[in-house]
Amino acid sequence: MKTVRTLLHGEILRAVLFVLAGFLSLFLFFDLVDELQALDRYAAQGYRMQHALLFIALKTPNHLYELLPISVLIGSIFVMARLAQSSEFTILRTGGLAPWTALNMLFQLGLIFVSLTFFFGDYASPWAERQAQQIKTKFQGNLTVGQTGAWLKEKQGQQQFAVNVRRFDGITHMQDIRIHAFNSQGRLLSITTAATGEILPNEWQLKQVQEKTLQQEPASGLERYQAQQHAQWMWKTTISADMVAAALLSPDTMSTWDLFHYMRHLSSNNQNAQRYEIEFWRKVFYPLSCLVMLVLALPFAYLHFRSGQIAGHVFGGVLAGISFSLLNNVFGHIGNLQNWQPLLTSAAPALIYSAISLAAFWWMVLRR
Repeated sequence: MKTVRTLLHGEILRAVLFVLAGFLSLFLFFDLVDELQALDRYAAQGYRMQHALLFIALKTPNHLYELLPISVLIGSIFVMARLAQSSEFTILRTGGLAPWTALNMLFQLGLIFVSLTFFFGDYASPWAERQAQQIKTKFQGNLTVGQTGAWLKEKQGQQQFAVNVRRFDGITHMQDIRIHAFNSQGRLLSITTAATGEILPNEWQLKQVQEKTLQQEPASGLERYQAQQHAQWMWKTTISADMVAAALLSPDTMSTWDLFHYMRHLSSNNQNAQRYEIEFWRKVFYPLSCLVMLVLALPFAYLHFRSGQIAGHVFGGVLAGISFSLLNNVFGHIGNLQNWQPLLTSAAPALIYSAISLAAFWWMVLRR
């Protein structure tokens, strides 16, 4: 069984790497075409080919994260169909390779793909995205959304804060910051504006600050307005750079832990966290889709044919992988619109395809 395991794992690994390299080359070529337009657009700001190539290289971990499950499916289907066509898998079955043993071997290999997908999605891709954004913002200016920027909310003791950041470079630097402070009854206490700011651990360093406060005099009950200028002001807050970026950018660029932290932050401040909960659970289940793909590929090894086209079966596997990715994205959007349970919304595509894979495995392997 050790020899059989080495054979299957080696064949599948080589096939998956070959498919992954082909898809990655295609995606990087598309990125290069897009960056050629950026070269012309930001040429006056000093954007050169070396910057574009470095930016494209930093997009590689995200592409690997997105492409690994479907590459596992196509590569494993190709190997299983080829082994079935050449009767090699039939010989292995005659030699004592039971169906559940073969499934267990694929699961052992699948754990490697799951670990790689998790690493690229949770560590390599977020880090590379931040570095790529830092390169690009030097030439295209700061990030912003529409005319209002990012709005965030935080509760500190008896006070609540509504924070607006108009521009953010994706790392730590902010511009045009406004902080509204309210008491527990929703009464406005102060408005603080700052020209620039830096996000530090557990605090913001604001510069060129103007603080406007409203205070009620105990004796007369009248409101007293006061304005103060500060060259620098430190504001204690738990709002991190990833939270500001999440309000401006897509949550799929965040790591699982950052999504969980931001999701808890939104919930504790009575804000809708449905979108981020769905994305959190999707990132949890997405690496496990590699196991689903391997289970889906195993029945192809039990097809009985000695001649024919492997391309037709591989094409069917490609369609299955595309339909899985499509269903995964559609469930996320529909669940967000219909307010479905985030855990079930994210797990449903994997559960559906797991059921289909096991049903095909039972019918073609055990029954027939």
